[in-house]
Amino acid sequence: MTPDLLCIGSVLWDIIGRAPVHMERGTDVGGRITRLPGGVALNIAMAARAYGMTPALLSCVGRDPEGEELVAALGRLGLVTDTLYRSDDLPTDVYMAVEGANGLIAAIADAHSLEAAGDKILRPLDGLGFEGPIALDGNLTQDLLSRIATDPRFAAADLRIAPASPGKADRLMPFLGHGAATLYVNLEEAGTLLHAPQPDAPAAAAALRARGLHRALVTNGPRMAACAHPGGVLTRPPREVMVTRVTGAGDTFMAAHIAAEAGGAAPDAALERALEAAAIYVSGDSY
Repeated sequence: MTPDLLCIGSVLWDIIGRAPVHMERGTDVGGRITRLPGGVALNIAMAARAYGMTPALLSCVGRDPEGEELVAALGRLGLVTDTLYRSDDLPTDVYMAVEGANGLIAAIADAHSLEAAGDKILRPLDGLGFEGPIALDGNLTQDLLSRIATDPRFAAADLRIAPASPGKADRLMPFLGHGAATLYVNLEEAGTLLHAPQPDAPAAAAALRARGLHRALVTNGPRMAACAHPGGVLTRPPREVMVTRVTGAGDTFMAAHIAAEAGGAAPDAALERALEAAAIYVSGDSY
């Protein structure tokens, strides 16, 4: 298969515990625990595949039983996996989260193998001759992200960048002056990158673009979302839905936006499709 999207970052197993009640620290309730393929880069790839794209993965997956099972599952999903760095001595990474009716309660990302692999995951780039969009996530180390930001291979690339979490948003600082990059963040992550809390998504998106980005898309939960681009600042309200899950919602938003633009959608239509995809996802109606 010939890929039309590269996804660089975390590819791992997601272990998610969900309960249908409001939860706080120390809450012990019944719920459901699932294990699914996950990781920011993989979530974007799976969603993009559902929207008709053919993503290739650049990441690290171990040759342990968990890794073999994961790669087999990804092949069945129609993703390009021969671009993965397969390590003989690093275990397959894993992410664990607990969600309640009030959203994400806590999460731990064990992406140590991805971090240890470093720039080995980028080796396939030299032989691909790829010119399409490249999705990059903040689970890579600060050092590797800094090198990618100044790497000639990415200088004119259609880079689509997302932090792995609010706690890792500052790793993306080197990309703020990247004139070909599109950044996807929530309001909290935007505030981290701008070193100041932001009042709303439109203000945050405009401030990020003023730092030198090609584009900035900022979401704010059920409140107004925004896209600051060369033509100005677009705003759209997300559709109101009952939230049943949150892990992976931002990745779905990003993938839907990339796929919409790959299909020729105008900026306003791409933003609307991304918001609708995220609404469907968090409501649990599909995917």
